[in-house]
Formats: sequence, C-alpha cells, structure tokens
Amino acid sequence: MKEEFLKHLQRILREDQRALEENMSSHVTFRTGGPAEYYVRPNRQQIQPVLELCRRFDVPWMVIGNGSNLLVGDRGIRGLVMEIGRMMDRISIDGEFVTAEAGALLSSAARYAAKESLTGMEFASGIPGTVGGAVVMNAGAYGGEIKQILKSVTVLTEDGQERELGAEELDLGYRHSCILERRLIVLEAKLQLSKGNPEEISDRMEELKNRRVEKQPLEYPSAGSTFKRPEGYFAGKLIQDTGLRGYQVGGAQVSEKHCGFVINREKAVSKDIRQLITDVQDQVEAQFGVRLEPEVKFIGDF
Repeated sequence: MKEEFLKHLQRILREDQRALEENMSSHVTFRTGGPAEYYVRPNRQQIQPVLELCRRFDVPWMVIGNGSNLLVGDRGIRGLVMEIGRMMDRISIDGEFVTAEAGALLSSAARYAAKESLTGMEFASGIPGTVGGAVVMNAGAYGGEIKQILKSVTVLTEDGQERELGAEELDLGYRHSCILERRLIVLEAKLQLSKGNPEEISDRMEELKNRRVEKQPLEYPSAGSTFKRPEGYFAGKLIQDTGLRGYQVGGAQVSEKHCGFVINREKAVSKDIRQLITDVQDQVEAQFGVRLEPEVKFIGDF
C-alpha cells in the first residue's frame, strides 16, 4: 500500500516537493525532532489532490508553516506533513487591504505593508511564523494580535472545498481559533490596515526590534514564548520567582535572559525540552497554584 501511495504522490508533486523520512529538526525553530514519514511542499492547486490521496489511503496528515511554535517528538511523525511555505507566499496590496497567502512570512507581510505606508501590522514585524500559522493561533505581540486586523480568510475544508470566512466566524481568542478544531487549512488571509505616517511606522518597527534583541534570547533555537500568559500573571515572572532562571534538563534550558523562553542551549533533544516544560509547570504550580499552559504545540511521537 505504501508503494501505491508513493506512486500517486509522485504524480502530484515534483521530486523537489516531496521527501521520505524527512528530518523535522530542519523545519522547526527548536531544531529538534525525528523524521516525518512523508514530507511535502505543495502549491495551492496541489493541496486538495494530496488531501484526497491521504483520505483514499487512510494516511494521517497535518499542516505546518515555519515551524516556529512546534515541538516534534524524537521518534518523529507517522503520516504526512504538509509544509505551507515558499510555494504559497504571494503578498498583494489593494488600497488599505493586504492579501497574503498562508505561506508568506508574517514579518514579510508587515514590511510589505510598511513600504506602502500602511499601519496596524507593526506588532507583527518580528514574529517568525507564517501568515497561516498566525491566523491559526491568533498570533500577537506587544499589545497587538491578528484578530485586530484580520478581515477574512480563504480556507480549504477537509472535503476539498474552498470557502471564505469572515474573521468573526473563526472564534478568535487569546492564542486560539477554531481552524484546527474544524480541520481547515488556511490558504490566504485578507488584512485590513490604515494609512499612516511612514516615519512613525518605521520608528515603531525599529523600537520593537530593539526590544526583542534586548530582552529575548534570539541567539538560541527556541519556539518563542513557551507558555501562554496566565490570567492575572506573567509566565516569565512566575518562572523567575520560582527560582528556575537557567534551569536545565539535558541541553534544554530556561533562558537566563528571559524566563518565559525555553531554549535549545546545547544539542537538546525534544525529550529534554518536554521534560523541562513539565518541570516548570509542576514547580510553578507547587509554589503559586498556577498551572502554566504551553503555547508550544507537541506533535509526533515522543
């Protein structure tokens, strides 16, 4: 059956768009994780045929973007991983609307908007994920989030139908949307911005860049902020006050620069990172009665 599945996959995708037992550490920002059984990079027109093939052969599938919010198990992923990235990264502007395909980097869309003197995306200029991933998790930073600027999304349903959904249909909340629950795939997003002062836009983006460089451990692989912000608290402050600054499990460490970040300090494996996250959760809860919820998604077999 595997040979038959591969034969059909080869008819849909070029050789450079598909791989077997692809090492996921090359595709996630933690730089850890085992192999994906099938790894594909389809363009927009190829997604539906790939999904149909997976249904036909009962192959489980998942979608990733830039891999900036994922921890992949060391034993890898059985089934098919679909990367929506450079094959789907077009950005266009019409007046105050930015339309970006799901594989476009959010930071690229923000820079593109800034060149057209459009304001509203400055907060997104340093977020490392794709537009699709940002919509899925309602990404945000420095007081801004996607739901503030999202007008609509075009999605592919599990049965292969394209639909346009208004932002109000996505149940957007803190680091949440209904997209994964409904097994939808984001194809493109339409963002509504407004005309602004070019110098002010540039100054704000530079200010946020400097804040990131100053406060975040950008020199190490990580998935950004590891935990969601608990109501009434800041995750990094709770972790610091628990005495866990610099705490290590194997090659994984709570960043000494910002306790809200778990970093791959020295050849960590995913098991190290997951254990460290659990230890942090347990110790913070024991001291403060607050159970931190990971912002990072765990996928694959650990």
